[in-house]
Amino acid sequence: MTTLGLFRSILTLRLSPCHLQIHPNRSPFIVGLFNHEQIRNMSRVKRRFTHPPYWHPTKNYQATEEPITADNHRFLKEVIQDKYKNKSPIKGSELEMEKTEWTPKTRRSGVIARNIGIHQLWMKDGKKALCTLLHVLDNHVIRYIPPEQYAKSIIGAKVFRNRKPLGCLVVGAEATNPEKFTKQYCNLFAEAGLMPKKRLARFIVSPDAALPPCTPLSAGHFVVGQAVDVMGKTIDYGFQGVVKRWGFKGGPASHGATKFHRRGGTIGTGRDKARVWPGQKMPGHMGSERRVNRGLKIMRINLKYNVIYVQGSVPGGTNSIVQIFDTILPRRKLVEAPPHPTYFPPEDGTLVQEDLYDSSVHVFGTPSITV
Repeated sequence: MTTLGLFRSILTLRLSPCHLQIHPNRSPFIVGLFNHEQIRNMSRVKRRFTHPPYWHPTKNYQATEEPITADNHRFLKEVIQDKYKNKSPIKGSELEMEKTEWTPKTRRSGVIARNIGIHQLWMKDGKKALCTLLHVLDNHVIRYIPPEQYAKSIIGAKVFRNRKPLGCLVVGAEATNPEKFTKQYCNLFAEAGLMPKKRLARFIVSPDAALPPCTPLSAGHFVVGQAVDVMGKTIDYGFQGVVKRWGFKGGPASHGATKFHRRGGTIGTGRDKARVWPGQKMPGHMGSERRVNRGLKIMRINLKYNVIYVQGSVPGGTNSIVQIFDTILPRRKLVEAPPHPTYFPPEDGTLVQEDLYDSSVHVFGTPSITV
């Protein structure tokens, strides 16, 4: 047997047909031993998004240390007041939209809130319920994107690839001084005529729940007893080991263990799996990821201070920003009609009731024992 024939027999025994390609007019020494078209490329999943949203321009303004006199400061304030005093928040009677009825398939907008801490409420059966207080900031609708336009965007094309597209509402919160932001960012609020907002969020809505720009959103947008989904960014713990990040047991604490107390152990096996597989639990960046807690029940709503009491915990720490919207869980969706498309307080400024409680919550001041 010749050397070339021996080499071909070895290749036939050691390599499968999918790994060997022999061209009829080329030498087997140069033809690729591996079929790259059949090799699966393992892509690492990006777990956190640190870049700003793609749908609004640069936000922060690089201030220069130029001296400005007191007269110039007063002049700038007058210009800002003249520019943003043309429009005021829309009231319920001023809505120029078709009146539609709420249906179980209606998808309403959400609100932007701030986590201000944890408080306990007492149930009528004597049990204690820990609730997270979410302060709804001065939310206003900045813009409504119709379904035809939103389906052509980057995210809309992915979400509504195989189903009927829906519209999108851009909601802003926490009005602030426009001098702190760039001109391109402030132009996003030109249509609504509102002061620039620190926070922006997008909520997918159905056409019957669309709202015009400058519409205010408050805590009355929800009702007590309903289930909501809360999305936020978890606490950033930085670089952590496997014991804290994944809950590993660690190595032995004694009997000759040296520098192996909080190690993760082996990260691969022999033979065909002699490599580190994608998704292996290893030390790395912990936290600072977007999470959604679904099906949280609203126990109390304070309409005076726009505070929502949600039973359970929400992603993020105290003073973090979260987004609240109606739950998508099929068994916990709304059955009765909520304020549609949103809640508008009485035009005279009076509140029918300052605090709204769930039927299972004990209200202090009411009798707890009946004879």
